[in-house]
Amino acid sequence: MDIQEMMKQAQQMQDRLQKRMVETRVEASAGGGMVTVVMNGSKQVISIAIDPEVVSGDDVEMLQDLIVAAINDAHRKVDEELAGQMGGLMGGLKIPGLTG
Repeated sequence: MDIQEMMKQAQQMQDRLQKRMVETRVEASAGGGMVTVVMNGSKQVISIAIDPEVVSGDDVEMLQDLIVAAINDAHRKVDEELAGQMGGLMGGLKIPGLTG
């Protein structure tokens, strides 16, 4: 296999990964489901759902903490999902810094 063919395959793999990132959706919640976040594989928040009971209280700090916790959990889930997808694309090939 020549270098041009390897570069072409690498570009195809990158294109497939980018498409999967856009299509990937993860959902994470905090406070027993009081705050739920949906995020795509590019780590863009798609939606946030907040239980009305949380909003009716006077504890704004708690609501802010729940939102942050849900977003951080969604980030972690995106990382795990993409690592799994990348492992599948790489066919088990281990590349330091890219795969575990």
